[in-house]
This record gives sequence, structure tokens and C-alpha cells, in this order.
Amino acid sequence: MDAHELPPQEKTLLTHELLNKAYKRLKLEKRRDHMHELISTMLSHRTNHKDEEKAFYTMLERFGDWEGVMNADFEELADAIQTTRYPGQKAPQIQETLRIIKEERGEFNIDFLEDMPVEEAMAWLTKLPGVGPKTATLLLLFNFYKPVMPVDTHVFRISQRVGLIGAKVTANKAHDLLLHMLPDEPVELFNFHVHMLRHGQRVCTFFAPKCEECVLHNICNYYQDVRFKGIDKAA
Repeated sequence: MDAHELPPQEKTLLTHELLNKAYKRLKLEKRRDHMHELISTMLSHRTNHKDEEKAFYTMLERFGDWEGVMNADFEELADAIQTTRYPGQKAPQIQETLRIIKEERGEFNIDFLEDMPVEEAMAWLTKLPGVGPKTATLLLLFNFYKPVMPVDTHVFRISQRVGLIGAKVTANKAHDLLLHMLPDEPVELFNFHVHMLRHGQRVCTFFAPKCEECVLHNICNYYQDVRFKGIDKAA
């Protein structure tokens, strides 16, 4: 059996091992407070990190605190976060999310998620407007060290190209499929996510992936079935 014909779980574990060697393993440490992480991740949809950060700090500088953001004029809030994609959609989602948190918890605080079982925490988060599985899993893994698997565009693209998941698998379904093929340890899931993201940004890019530089090319379906045979260059 050729390496790229390995079963999905074996290939997923090998991908994790190869990327661990290619990129420095990281400690799982909270990078920002829980509310910051939640709202910033909502702002990050279809937006690069630099523009997301600019939007977040412009918003807080203009409106002062979460109370001010929640009660801000819609158009002014959309203008404050204009460096993100779809600010007119994100502004009301952020305000409604803040209202729900304030009404349910009495304050702008989501620390209670730490003591919630994963399924309950996922269900609570994904009821918030603008919060899907990717945002919820990122928050629960990065901030609360829960064993979940965030799947962004890079993780999804590489997983399909390499053959960890099928071509018809949706991004939402990929969260569960990848989770069950990886070690059930938050630090391992965190490193897999971050390494796949970096690999997608640097090597396995959307356009013109650098397959010859890729540590995964021996096990990659796309490389073995398409790029190596020159099919992608055919007229």
C-alpha cells in the first residue's frame, strides 16, 4: 500500500506527527480573556488577523466597554469595525450576543463555560447569533482547554487535499470527524489546529500550493493523484 492510500485515521495521526516535526510544538496557553476571544473570533470571519485586531480595538476605543458596544448606534458600530468583512452583518450579531450574555448572566462574563460539559457549552455558544462551530470550538479549546477540534478554512482545505476527510464532507462535519481521529488531549488538538493553519498559510495555500516543499506530499491525495501527474496543468 502506498503512503497516500493509508486509512484516514492513520493518515491523520501521521499528518499530526509530520507537522509536529516541521513546526515548533506550542504550549496551550490562553492568549486573551474570554470575552475578548469570543468577540474577536466573531470579527475574524473572512478577515485577516491584522484587520480583526484593528476592528476590535477601534470598537472598544470608540465605545469604551461592552455596555457601550451593546448600546451603540448600529451604523457607528459597523463603521468602527469596517476593517472586517461584512461589518453590517457582524455589528448586530455582536450587539445581540452581548445582550444575551448580559440578560442571562447579569454581566458580560462567560467564565461559567469552564465548568460546563463540552456538549452543553457548544450548544449554548452556537445559539448566539454569528457563532457557529468554528467560533465555539476555537473559544472552548483556546480559552477553556476543552477537547474540541476547530476547523477553519486552512484545516478544512488541507484535510480534504491530503485525504483525511472525504471530498463531500462539510466543514461542520469535519469538526467531529477529525476530533475522533486525533488524541483526545487539548494540547494535541491545539497543535494540530495551529500547525494546519500555519501550513495552509505558508505551503498548502489555496492558489498554487507549494507541493514540492510540503512535508505531507508523500501521503497527500492531491499531490499523488493530481499535482505529481501534472493533471492540474493540463489544458
